Amino acid sequence: MRTPRPLPHPLSDPFLVEQALSLGVTPGRLRGSDLRTPSRGIRVPKNTKTTGTPAELAASCRPYLELFPDAVLSHTTAARLHGIPLPPSYRNESFLHVTRPPNAASTTRRHIRSHRSRLEDFDVVQPAPGLRLTSEARTFADLARILDLPDLTAAGDWLVSEHGRSYGQVRHAVLGLEELRSYVNGLRWIPGIRTARRALDLVRVGVDSPPETYLRLMLHDAGLPEFRPNMPLLDAAGRPVLWTDLGCPEFRTCVEYDGAHHLTPEQQMKDHNRDLLVSELGWHQVKVSAVDMRRGSAWVAPIVARGLRLGGWVREQGVL
Repeated sequence: MRTPRPLPHPLSDPFLVEQALSLGVTPGRLRGSDLRTPSRGIRVPKNTKTTGTPAELAASCRPYLELFPDAVLSHTTAARLHGIPLPPSYRNESFLHVTRPPNAASTTRRHIRSHRSRLEDFDVVQPAPGLRLTSEARTFADLARILDLPDLTAAGDWLVSEHGRSYGQVRHAVLGLEELRSYVNGLRWIPGIRTARRALDLVRVGVDSPPETYLRLMLHDAGLPEFRPNMPLLDAAGRPVLWTDLGCPEFRTCVEYDGAHHLTPEQQMKDHNRDLLVSELGWHQVKVSAVDMRRGSAWVAPIVARGLRLGGWVREQGVL
């Protein structure tokens, strides 16, 4: 079998047939066995990854944006490019979401899910040449049409998360909570807007990961007292000694989500020392693992409730 002739360097990523022809590539070469056709007018070298990292995704999007100058990447596609956390089923979609003006001509191209909406200039950002996508705030609002309430809340928590602790890196919010709330409250007549506003009522500043969001919402839905994310535990002089994933200061109870990294011997030693310090500070600590979370609220909520009762919480009628 003949080895296909190398393509010109600019064509190492997904490219337009029109671009290749302008560089002297013949129509016969564009039918080579080393190329695939995701959609008419576009070619992709078969060894090119197109759905992995944000950079790979961006490269696969550019030809479509060249074909449709009025299109903007949106919904879960924009979320992946922004780094907004999504459930596993949305992280490697084989199609792209684009939003076009209400009067745009319809298209039935493969690998494209087209939406119609009027976007203002501030709804669109261009983080790199040839890349147009909805802003983080507009992407959050559009995700309300697709995600359920816990997943949308986790996306909102990620956008507004910020903290400066005595260890680790300072985290800066992508958007301030009030900025995001003001934007969403100003939107009218877009699908999912009520879900977006419900999620914003549940969004909190300081959350480090989606599992912490799901755990907090699980405790909220069970009717337990509110737990604050990234809660500092103070010494007798009022100085922060350590921070806990979720804390209820009223009943001096804190909850730690133990992810996979807590299984290493080094981390287990750190956790042991931390557990002693939490006890010395007069707090009741509850640990919840990924296995616990898979068992659901009926398993997790009573575990946390025991810690709350040690802190003086009295179960209300109808709770647990």
